Amino acid sequence: MQGSESAGDKPARREETLGESIRYFCVLLLAVFAVRSLVVEPFNIPSGSMIPTLQIGDFVLVSKFSYGYSRFSFPFSLNIFSGRIFGSEPHRGDVAVFRFTRDTSVDYIKRIIGLPGDHIQVTGGKLILNGIEVPRTALGHYEVLDENNRLLSGERYRESLPGSAGRPAVEHDILKLTDEGFANDTPEYVVPEGSFFAMGDDRDDSADSRFQGDGPDDLGFVPMQNLVGRAPIVLFSMDMRHPAWQFWYWPTEIRWNRFLHFVR
Repeated sequence: MQGSESAGDKPARREETLGESIRYFCVLLLAVFAVRSLVVEPFNIPSGSMIPTLQIGDFVLVSKFSYGYSRFSFPFSLNIFSGRIFGSEPHRGDVAVFRFTRDTSVDYIKRIIGLPGDHIQVTGGKLILNGIEVPRTALGHYEVLDENNRLLSGERYRESLPGSAGRPAVEHDILKLTDEGFANDTPEYVVPEGSFFAMGDDRDDSADSRFQGDGPDDLGFVPMQNLVGRAPIVLFSMDMRHPAWQFWYWPTEIRWNRFLHFVR
């Protein structure tokens, strides 16, 4: 019968148009943009300021929704709105990514030590929070190379930082290289409203909120708006002793013990 289709015939396959291909590509880009802006984003740790908590070569997953959203939540810091939406105050002890106060194109990662109204001082190398010395327990000698292949040799401590908003104390490790210098004998700082005080866990090799001057590396108090997100987990870590193009070294440089390692 004319017009009938035999059993072996297959329907013709419709060719995908250029317009449809472009539309699928745009949808994919939009999905990636949404996840990176609103949910999670990976960050690489290039320096030793958070040793021993974070190692150089760690890749951390940052939760973008932990503190709400500001312009710095988005790629290229798109100035879609001012302030923060769905904002919540960080907790004392959080390890957070935020934008550098003097150049908001630069990401920093530090531990949040002080919240609005907190009084913070370092005396003789010991952290004083609201007039009380933050307790710490010695864990022994610790050595590691920094990003400049310089040996950091000091003492490792387990510090117990008071929690906030009803949360328990946050126990985490710090590295102390010395008790000398300005960073170990500071004036008392009072954290202003709308800001927080951040410090590196490598207490003597970190440009952080203890430095309040006009120098190019002075962080000062960090506005809450600069928050990008909280870093709760290390996805994976690589020692990175060799150039990245020498891929044959990659298997030996993976730190398997830091795979899906929780940050505390």
